[in-house]
Amino acid sequence: MKKLSYIDDFKKWEEEFIFFHPIKVRFSETDMFGHLNNTVPFTYYEEARIEFFKSKGFMQDWVKHDNETIPVVADLQCDFICQVFFDEEIQIYVKAASIGNSSVDLHYMGKKSDGSVCFTGRGTMVQISKVTGKGVPWTEEMKEMLKSGVKVRA
Repeated sequence: MKKLSYIDDFKKWEEEFIFFHPIKVRFSETDMFGHLNNTVPFTYYEEARIEFFKSKGFMQDWVKHDNETIPVVADLQCDFICQVFFDEEIQIYVKAASIGNSSVDLHYMGKKSDGSVCFTGRGTMVQISKVTGKGVPWTEEMKEMLKSGVKVRA
């Protein structure tokens, strides 16, 4: 596998994941070659990211109409390792790799049921004010919640 800029030691990186969300590939997510369309992992990332944030207790506040802050995607990437096909079951892993003042760098890993990694990714989320559009710092409690890890399955 090629070296990825956001992964120094693949084995160590892989072992650090705790949270995952299961996905079953739908027929509509495949392309004319019969494999997963290249846009779909980003939707999987979103679904797993939302479940990850829910497990941390964040989404419940962010979706409230009167809440001042909301997370937005600043950047997102996917690196494909092997093909994925209709009806395959994959687990989308998510972890907070680094936490900034108002941002968090999330890493993603898609794994097939046989344990093989089919794609990896990373992206930056920024917590912003709905009013100003400017970054809103994480509280220390939120930073701790993002860092915390217990084996969780959505």
